[in-house]
Amino acid sequence: GIDKASTYAAPMLFQNSKQKIIGAAKSMEAIEWLTDAEIAEAHRSAHFFAEVCERRAPLEALLSFIHALDWLDVRSEKERSAVKSFFDGEFGDPVAILQEQVEPAEPARRDEDEQMNGRMTAAERFDVLMDILARARALIAEEHFFHWQTAFPGIWSELDSARPGGGFDALIGNPPWDRVKLQQVEWFAARRRDIAMAQRASDRKRMIADLKAAGDPLAEDFARASARAETAARVARQSGNYPLLSGGDVNLYSLFVERAMALVKPTGMVGLLTPSGIASDRTAAPFFQRVATEGRLKALYDFENRRTRYDGVPFFPDVDSRFKFCIFVASPSQTAEAASCAFFLQDVSELDDPDRCFPLSATDFAAVNPNTGTAPIFRSRRDAELTTAIYRRLPVLVDRSGSEPVRTWPVRYVTMFHMTNDSHLFRTRHELEEKEGAYPVGKNRFRSADTEWVPLYEGKMVQAFDHRAASVVVNPNNQHRPAQPRPATLEEHQNPDWYPAPQFWVQGTQSPLGPLEWALGFKDVTASTNVRSMISALIPTPCAANTVPVLVGRDDAGSISAVNAARYVANLNAIPFDYVARQKIQGQHLNWYIVEQTPVVPPAEYDAICFGPKTAGDIVWESVLELTYTAHDMAPFARDMGYTDETGAVKPPFIWDEERRLKLRARLDAVFFHLYGITDADAIRYIYGTFPIVQRQEEKAYGQYRSRELCIAYVRALSAGDPDAEIAL
Repeated sequence: GIDKASTYAAPMLFQNSKQKIIGAAKSMEAIEWLTDAEIAEAHRSAHFFAEVCERRAPLEALLSFIHALDWLDVRSEKERSAVKSFFDGEFGDPVAILQEQVEPAEPARRDEDEQMNGRMTAAERFDVLMDILARARALIAEEHFFHWQTAFPGIWSELDSARPGGGFDALIGNPPWDRVKLQQVEWFAARRRDIAMAQRASDRKRMIADLKAAGDPLAEDFARASARAETAARVARQSGNYPLLSGGDVNLYSLFVERAMALVKPTGMVGLLTPSGIASDRTAAPFFQRVATEGRLKALYDFENRRTRYDGVPFFPDVDSRFKFCIFVASPSQTAEAASCAFFLQDVSELDDPDRCFPLSATDFAAVNPNTGTAPIFRSRRDAELTTAIYRRLPVLVDRSGSEPVRTWPVRYVTMFHMTNDSHLFRTRHELEEKEGAYPVGKNRFRSADTEWVPLYEGKMVQAFDHRAASVVVNPNNQHRPAQPRPATLEEHQNPDWYPAPQFWVQGTQSPLGPLEWALGFKDVTASTNVRSMISALIPTPCAANTVPVLVGRDDAGSISAVNAARYVANLNAIPFDYVARQKIQGQHLNWYIVEQTPVVPPAEYDAICFGPKTAGDIVWESVLELTYTAHDMAPFARDMGYTDETGAVKPPFIWDEERRLKLRARLDAVFFHLYGITDADAIRYIYGTFPIVQRQEEKAYGQYRSRELCIAYVRALSAGDPDAEIAL
């Protein structure tokens, strides 16, 4: 922008260009006053606009060149020396050269004194400049850099001051929702489908390298596109125009949002249609926290792409129906009014529903997301009331609002293997047997000459309290999701010697945590509209993909006591926890920063609260053990829970029983409703009602919402001191 131009160009040079743009602004003002009602006025408008184009051209050329320097990453000492000499006028009028009115004047001689002193000669600076100029001109012609000050000269005021004023009254739009980073699968899908369909990122990387080695022009096209995307992300981060929203995997829409807030006048308004992540994503938190907690947010209307309540097609048919977007309205200035908010809308008419559309103050945003200030997602006023009451009763998992983090559970979050970056470590069963010479040794494990191979757990393999939920089947014709789950049958679940087939195996010694025999994980890929959002399980190995992040102890070994692990997994799978978590999930991932800000039960509470002869901890211990230990590969967990006979041998696994498991989980939910301070039957029914898919499934299977009714009955039995009541519905 103009502020950066003043640091490059000589003061007089820049001042001349700036005075011309001030003149252009006056011409634009004259055009705005003309009505063009008569032919003479139309001619005057055309004349004035020609003046505008002529006057803005010098500054536009200067700004484009300076922007190109950023893109070209001109940083070497020789390059900077050449650029300085250029702006100092050593090779002629810089603005005239940039407008291609004249060519740079080549020095007539070489200064031998400069050469002897180790400095660049004028001719050497000229050669470097000509190379920079050629690359800059090509880039400008290709990118067509846009400059707000020259494109709308009449909008800005005080251009001759150090900090120009003015701006737009309002900016309204629907910016691109694409990531800046080049997506390999999408890029190759239209060019070389076999590369796009590669099962592993490492395979795709090898195939791209083969293209380059073969001299295929596609390799050069890909390298150019990838480099351009990386440059765009670097410029966004380093330009200073996007200090809050250029972190992480940069998305174009976030850059538009931050730029729009800078382009409107202090009393102006920004209204943009963006992914709902602007209010919930971790990378957007620094920006949204300021906007929301400083009272600058005016409205946030969150929509589901799907329109199932109206039997309608999605708003955007080509976008995943689970995707969520929002109308984001904000201003640079603070107002006393609370923001108007609504979530999970499926039609604009729902904004007229006072129970669905309600105000949220800056204090409200800070209370339920103390670490980030991101938006809660309350579907109704009742959600807001229930959720804030839970926050008053229980602490969040990790509170980072103070100078030091306060942890309710002594755990840390770890992703073991990244499905893309670590794919070179993975082996299919065919590769194990044919390339590694490995052989099966039981419990889903293989052994080769020098190592043991263990299954790599992915999110699609687990469900709540179930590490054997599905095998992974690869469909090579599915471009985006070739690996799909094949759910376990009842017969397989009832066989304690049956284990799900993973997509890959890894060496057990490659686990960064060492020889842990089991781990606590949860599914990362999720949505607030899924059957359940938080799904956690204990798995028989710490070797898990990034789609199953694990919680480990804070010591170097990462160990957690089995009793605490049972309490943690029970809490994570509890309906009250999931209900609150669903108020926070905007996208398709259950990020750690979301989990950290969700209220959990402190470990001491389990022993302090009793229901007749049993503590809450007793009920959790026996329930989680039976729900988890259904196969021999979880025997180490059962052993650590103390489930052994008089000889110290681990007892046999529990036989899978669907009815028994339904009741065990309903009783666990009842325990956690007590721990979360919710025992009113109407409130429990309301919370269960926010899981509509579960309700439809159970009403179809049982003729009633059975888990809900069982839970309410257990809540009453626990209140009566009867934790082992046999509930008959």
